[in-house]
Amino acid sequence: MTLAGGSGASGGSRPVGGPREGGGPGGRSRHLSALLVCALALLAIAWLAGSRSAGGPEPPESVDAVRLGPESGTAVAAYLAALPARLPPPGAPEVPALVQFTSPMEAAGAATLVAGARSVTAVFRVPLERVQTALRFELLSPVDEPDPTTAVRRQLVLAQAAARRDAAADAARLTGRPARVAAAEAAALAARGCRCVLAVLVTADRSGLAALAARPGVRAVDAAPVDTPVTGVALSPLLPEQAGVVGPVPDDGPLPPG
Repeated sequence: MTLAGGSGASGGSRPVGGPREGGGPGGRSRHLSALLVCALALLAIAWLAGSRSAGGPEPPESVDAVRLGPESGTAVAAYLAALPARLPPPGAPEVPALVQFTSPMEAAGAATLVAGARSVTAVFRVPLERVQTALRFELLSPVDEPDPTTAVRRQLVLAQAAARRDAAADAARLTGRPARVAAAEAAALAARGCRCVLAVLVTADRSGLAALAARPGVRAVDAAPVDTPVTGVALSPLLPEQAGVVGPVPDDGPLPPG
């Protein structure tokens, strides 16, 4: 997930009659404690932005972020019907948009579906029946490749390898069922033909996004308002199994042996 914004503290003020900041051992101790709390909060936000369970509780978003994807409780049909009106007006500059696939794709197929747009971030999710697996958000690194479609395919392959490393790290860090789910994800992401690309964040103008939306295999193209930077969006793609109302997916299925 890409979360925008941050908060800054106003400087130069302190409680009336309180100790001066850094003015003694007590002041220094309180100052260090506050810094530690801030650091832990930032680490928690970074972890949530990088990986979360699909269909599980949603992490808090920045108040400044533009959400791309449906909110929990939204009727899927209503969400899809509203998307054409969100496309930028004719002549407007390119905007970020989340291209969501009808079903998870392998890298080559996903690259073909987003050809013609500039790809920024890939969303990976390993499909396991009745198991909540993580949404893994990976920035696409530049590659030296003249053919645009081949370049995106290579970017997605590299991003999939990064998602596999993230899943393996989760498997080593977690315990119980969450650890076994992460291990199953890592094993699936290691396969070259893994059909686990769920969505891709792109930038394009109105005609480019309309062309993407018309392609078979593309379920939704959710565009941000004009002048929204790619760093100012929060991604929450529609899951293929969500057909009625957006909500948690089941998490009672068996895991692959291993």
